[in-house]
Amino acid sequence: MGKDFYNILGVSRTATDDEIKKAYRKLALKYHPDKNKSPQAEERFKEVAEAYEVLSDKKKRDIYDQTGEEGLRGGLGAGAGAGGMGGNGSFQYQYHGDPRATFAQFFGTSDPFGVFFGNDGIGSNMFYTEIGGESDDPFGYGGRGGMGPGGFPGAFRSQSFNVQGSPQRKQKLQDPPIEHDLYVTLEDINSGCQKKMKISKMVMSQDGSARKEEKILNINVKPGWKAGTKITFPKEGDQVPGKVPADIVFIIRDKPHSHFKREGCDIKYTAKISLRQSLCGTVVKVPTLSGEILTISTVGEVLKPNTVKRLQGRGLPFPKEPSRRGDLLVSFDIQFPNQLNQNAKDILSDLLPMDTNA
Repeated sequence: MGKDFYNILGVSRTATDDEIKKAYRKLALKYHPDKNKSPQAEERFKEVAEAYEVLSDKKKRDIYDQTGEEGLRGGLGAGAGAGGMGGNGSFQYQYHGDPRATFAQFFGTSDPFGVFFGNDGIGSNMFYTEIGGESDDPFGYGGRGGMGPGGFPGAFRSQSFNVQGSPQRKQKLQDPPIEHDLYVTLEDINSGCQKKMKISKMVMSQDGSARKEEKILNINVKPGWKAGTKITFPKEGDQVPGKVPADIVFIIRDKPHSHFKREGCDIKYTAKISLRQSLCGTVVKVPTLSGEILTISTVGEVLKPNTVKRLQGRGLPFPKEPSRRGDLLVSFDIQFPNQLNQNAKDILSDLLPMDTNA
C-alpha cells in the first residue's frame, strides 16, 4: 500500500497550492528535529517533506493522483493516462532523502531556531557585517530576503526529481533587488574610501543541499558621492532552485556628523555666538573636513540671525568633477541672554536706535 501524501499533510485531494504550502509550513515547523525531540519527529519530518515535494509539483501530483505512489516510482509502469509519461522510462522519481534540504529551500534558512524563529518564524538567513567598521554587529534585510522569492514562504521548490522529456522550461525569474543602507561619514565622502562588507548567504550544492557561504564585497566609495547613490552587486543573493539570485544593492546614506550637515555639495556649519559678539564683532573659529581650522573676523559688522558666510571651495567634491568643490556655509546661532537687570536695560535703551530700519 503506497503512502497517502494528502493524509500526511492533512489536506484534501482538491487542495490548492497555497493550502499545500501552508500545511507543509505548519508541519515542518512542528516536527523539525531541532525543536521536537519526540522519537517519531524525525520520521514525520521526512514524511511531510516528501509529501510536499510531490504535491507541490504539478506533474508529479498528476501522476500520483492517477497511479499512486507505486505508479509515481515506476512500480506500476507509470502507465495509464499519465500524460504520456509512462512505462517507457520518460519519468523517474526518487526522493532525495534529505528533509532538511527541503526545509532550507522552502524557508531560505537551515538554521531556523537561530535566525528563523527570532521574528515570528519568518526571517532572513542572509546578513551583512562591515569589516573594520565601528561595529561588527550583523544587520539583516528586515525579512526581505529570507522567506523565499517574493517575500512569502513556500516559494522554494526542490529540483531533486529527475524529469526527462518535459516541456521546455520557463525562463528563470529573478527576485527583486535586496537593498540595504550603507552609512558613511562626510570625511569618507570628502576623500573617498573603501568599505568591505562580509555577507552570509545560502548556496545550493550539486546534490540539492543548502549551506551557508561567506563572501567579501568591496565597495569603492568615490569622492563626492551623493546620498542615495546605489552600488549593485548582480546575483549575489541567496541561491534558490529555479530562480536567478537577487541583486544586492547598497544605498549610500549620510552618517550624522557632529559639526556639519550636507546640502548638496555644500556643507553647513553653525557657530554659536553671544548677543554681544553678534553686535560688537568677534573672531569665529570654523572647523573643516580636512581638520584645518579657519577663522572668520566679524569686527566692524553686525551679525544677524540670517547672516551666512560662504567659504568657497571648502565643501565636498562634485561627483562628476572631483577637482571642483562646493562651499562651506557658516551660519550663526546667536545666544540671547535669559534676562537683563534694569541698569543694563537703561544703557541699551540709550545706545540702541528706536527705529527698526536703522
